[in-house]
Amino acid sequence: MSAEEIKSALIAQARLRGFDAIGVTRPEAVPEAKARLEQFIADGAHGDMIWLATTAERRGSPLTLWPDVRSVIMLGMNYGPDEDPLTILQQRDRAAISVYAKGDDYHELIKARLKEIARWLVANAGGDVKVFVDTAAVMEKPLAAKAGLGWQGKHTNVVSHDFGSWLFLGAIFTTLDLPADEAAADSCGSCHACLDACPTAAFPAPYRLDARRCISYLTIEHKGPIPRDLRPLMGNRIYGCDDCLAVCPWNKFAEQGREAKLAARDVLRAPTLVELSRLDDAQFRTLFSKTSIKRTGRDRFIRNVLNAIGNSGDASLVPEAERLLTDTSPLVRGAAVWALSRLLPKEKFAAMRAQRNEVDETVQEEWAAALSSPLP
Repeated sequence: MSAEEIKSALIAQARLRGFDAIGVTRPEAVPEAKARLEQFIADGAHGDMIWLATTAERRGSPLTLWPDVRSVIMLGMNYGPDEDPLTILQQRDRAAISVYAKGDDYHELIKARLKEIARWLVANAGGDVKVFVDTAAVMEKPLAAKAGLGWQGKHTNVVSHDFGSWLFLGAIFTTLDLPADEAAADSCGSCHACLDACPTAAFPAPYRLDARRCISYLTIEHKGPIPRDLRPLMGNRIYGCDDCLAVCPWNKFAEQGREAKLAARDVLRAPTLVELSRLDDAQFRTLFSKTSIKRTGRDRFIRNVLNAIGNSGDASLVPEAERLLTDTSPLVRGAAVWALSRLLPKEKFAAMRAQRNEVDETVQEEWAAALSSPLP
């Protein structure tokens, strides 16, 4: 087959395996990515994500990661939701979980499909291949833009004319020289809806993200206590945040995802904060089996739930937070202190502190900070 025929057949194979968008670009197509990443790290905007700094050199160019690569095949799978992900934000006694995390872990599903396509490619066209899904040192978003899947919007995520903001990305590197597609043009125009929608002002400028203020980062990647000034702004978002994605006007062309394994599990559509706060480690692992949430771990997850409890304004949730004052995790205990400080009268909260003998220094600081702060 000619290179054009290989590419045409490759697209057909990708469609058969559930991918909705596919394009090809050159490994040298994003020379600006390295400098942008270096500036992002120099600004400290990566927060706890030390792995971004340690892999920066390899991440800067596909050729650094694999010198033999000649073509980068970028694939996108639509995961458009079947309901407005912002509606849940009004139900303060329930947990808002990001659309992408309500179904099976996309990493496993997409990687398996990529491997099938890669095996087909080698068997029918030769060459060597490598597949990547989000966890390797690959700049998927700028590569997807160069491959024509969409453009990086002002919220830094890929936006598609056909699927809006709802595309999972995967990459196949190959030594084959395939015809490249034209890069997608930026179609954001003067719109800044995504920037305005961010609850924590995580965008210092269009096309720039400060992860340290991003709710997705804070609820998933951040390991310690969530900064106190950001907690009240997070509402009931306990795992990820869809606000900047959901308000994009291009979503008017989006369709519901067709991959059943990525669809939201009913139990995760609107779980109550009460039921989630009562999860022990075994129950957490069972409930979130095969989801991306499981990797965060129970303690960080309960920290997030307690943050939402503190923001609920619902005094009936006080017993749930009070029970967690004796949790084995200092991270959880500290979050419980903050939640109670938001739900209890100052005098009652102070009396509760007098009855506690907390040994962890960080949790002691939470008590002190809560007692010295004004009422919410």
